Amino acid sequence: MTSCLIVIPTRLKATRLPNKPLADIGGEPMIVHVWRRAVEADCGPVVVATDAQQVCEAISDAGGEAVMTRSDHASGTDRIFEAVSKRDPGAKIETVVNLQGDLPTLEPSMVTACLRARAEGGADIGTIAAEIVRDEERTDPNVVKAVGTPLQDDPTVLRALYFTRATAPYGEGPLYHHIGIYAYSRAALERFVSLPPSELEVRERLEQLRALEAGMLIHVGLVDTVPLGVDTPPDLERAREFFRSRK
Repeated sequence: MTSCLIVIPTRLKATRLPNKPLADIGGEPMIVHVWRRAVEADCGPVVVATDAQQVCEAISDAGGEAVMTRSDHASGTDRIFEAVSKRDPGAKIETVVNLQGDLPTLEPSMVTACLRARAEGGADIGTIAAEIVRDEERTDPNVVKAVGTPLQDDPTVLRALYFTRATAPYGEGPLYHHIGIYAYSRAALERFVSLPPSELEVRERLEQLRALEAGMLIHVGLVDTVPLGVDTPPDLERAREFFRSRK
């Protein structure tokens, strides 16, 4: 996909895990592991967007590409848009993937699933989710639920109706754990960052609701597992154990 660019936004100022992108996992910074997974997806060039010179150096040392961005961005999506504008000023890139920098165990196939979800029916944005299998996650507000209806032509892709930290939808049936990877059309990304935060976005603290409230179409591809997100020291130790177990 020569018209696809994968961008990994990252910054050092995490409150629960300071200097998180540079945390050592198996002898390499976490951001390098994420960059490698993105490269393995083989969907297009991969760029790390950051405001930290140390991150740029880590990616450069690994053979990757990083773009320096401003330090005052309100969100990772805003950081991505700046990086894309610098990297592709001629607007030749048609699809931009927003890949979180704290997913070192990401399966590269998840990037492909995200892109496929966007391509189905020409959605503005594609993302992914996995069925919740642990009962405690059904009521955990830190587990964001994707609520949607299956596409008629492909039941493995949902048309998103809502995203919430609550337990939804009500009643018998599966709940889906949203995984925060997004594939935007270039036009959708540009429109998204031009919009002010929406009422439900602020209330739920979920940026993707801005797109839904603005009438943008989001498709959700269903995948089998949820990658480990590293937000706390215990998460980091689990990631280290994951890589130790692979040796």
